[in-house]
Amino acid sequence: MTVPPKVTDRAYARLAEINEAAGEAKALRIAVEGGGCSGFQYEIKLDDPAADDLVLEGGGQKVVVDAVSLPFLADAVIDFTEELIGARFTIQNPNASSSCGCGTSFSM
Repeated sequence: MTVPPKVTDRAYARLAEINEAAGEAKALRIAVEGGGCSGFQYEIKLDDPAADDLVLEGGGQKVVVDAVSLPFLADAVIDFTEELIGARFTIQNPNASSSCGCGTSFSM
């Protein structure tokens, strides 16, 4: 059984801010694709849920993960961070054996 990823309250709150500014409610899609400098990379974008997506809900917001990406994100934590270099959604993934300095590329 795959343990679904967790989404922090901070990530849901930022998604709510984004949706409010845009004037429409979209889900935050987290996907894993081949590529990047370490073999896999995260794709994070606003999207509509699909029929086979896992839908995580909190604070009136939705985060979706497709069935293919789900095993790569088992027990991961989706968060939002603000640092001097910028603000972004981050993924703390216990399945990644290494990651790149960019924070969006990893290997297993």
